[in-house]
Amino acid sequence: MKTAIVFAHPWHGSFNKAILDTVVTSLTAKKKEFVLLDLNKDNFNPVMKEQDLALFSKGDTSDQQVKAYQTILKDSDEIVFIFPIWWFGIPAILKGFIDKVMLKTYAYNLGKLGLVGLLGNIQKTTVITTSEMPTIMLRFGFGNPIAGTFKAIIKGVGFKNIKWYNSDFTTSGKRSKKTKFLNKIKKRF
Repeated sequence: MKTAIVFAHPWHGSFNKAILDTVVTSLTAKKKEFVLLDLNKDNFNPVMKEQDLALFSKGDTSDQQVKAYQTILKDSDEIVFIFPIWWFGIPAILKGFIDKVMLKTYAYNLGKLGLVGLLGNIQKTTVITTSEMPTIMLRFGFGNPIAGTFKAIIKGVGFKNIKWYNSDFTTSGKRSKKTKFLNKIKKRF
């Protein structure tokens, strides 16, 4: 089993990085093969430019980094997303990753009732987020940014067995709560 980890946080002193370290340590201890896509450290450009749009409708790209990411995803059967929830949504760099990497004829085709996912090789999907807002409010109070749009996107391209974990009160919460969350993540892997 090969795991692709998509990490979308710019600061390596963040709790998101501690989550990433926990996932990597767990996978390494179990001798599981993984590839890290650290979007910020990779200097991934999330902006869709004119030359990108010229090829977009054909499901093509001239961006070599996008092609490399696509190869990694096609060769993986598990994916892990790690990112903060900012302004009730995903970071811009992750949105750009979806826009530029999840192309038609690579990630999906259009069917009579919507998307037909082509990335069914991804058998296990883990979404790990952090927020300052309580998870219960994200789930029920303001529209769930993960179970709503994000899950629809990744399910639409074929990802299976989607499980979401959120660490709420990440900035203001107690250290013991963060430790408990990291132990929960460790058990997932």
